[in-house]
Amino acid sequence: MSEPGSLIRTLSGRPEARNFHSYVINEVGRAIVSGDMPVGSGLPGDAEMMDRFGVSRTVLREALKTLEAKGLVEARAKVGTRVLPQSRWNLFDRQILAWKLESHPSPAFMASFRIIRESLELQAASLAAQNREAEHVRLLNYWLNQRAAMTHQPEPFAMAEFEIHRIIAEASGNPFLRAASAIIEFGVVHRVQRRVDRDGHAPPGGLASELAPEFTAVVRAVERGDSQEAKLAMFQIISVPS
Repeated sequence: MSEPGSLIRTLSGRPEARNFHSYVINEVGRAIVSGDMPVGSGLPGDAEMMDRFGVSRTVLREALKTLEAKGLVEARAKVGTRVLPQSRWNLFDRQILAWKLESHPSPAFMASFRIIRESLELQAASLAAQNREAEHVRLLNYWLNQRAAMTHQPEPFAMAEFEIHRIIAEASGNPFLRAASAIIEFGVVHRVQRRVDRDGHAPPGGLASELAPEFTAVVRAVERGDSQEAKLAMFQIISVPS
């Protein structure tokens, strides 16, 4: 779950691609992020986990290496594998962010998230207005129209909204801003999740009416090269509580 759009697919409840390796990663990762496996606790021994998940030692070890690379666990000789605190987790990893969405992130987590998102996206909007090319403008207008057209379909709507943000980051010309697309996608999905009902249906009036003027404003400001207006419009978008 590392490619752009993978977080958005969780809105439809579509099952993830499964193999033994990803199954172990998802089960253990979810348990850690949700708190079912508390920080500092030790993972069960290899034999117990192999039996629980029905996997070979090789598959288990590879899965644990992946979780260690994400900063969720740490393996030590004679100690075993222990769950690391959130400060060690790679919170730019889409899979970790997906598990956070599933476990309903706390207000404190979201407050920290908004600080990072604001610092990234305001700069992206300002730079996009300076550095955008004709193709960026064309794509922004396309996805702005798609956002309106998909107002009653949460997943395509979220994809359209995400693409507006992603293209603005791309147009900025800053490779670090472009690389932060998981943070942007997390914010889009979290806000859409909060607005759909328990069955994943959009509200009767649709999703697009909220912030429609602001999304139009940011696209128009980038189109005409107005950095300050682009920055202001982006602030109005991401400052709306989600």
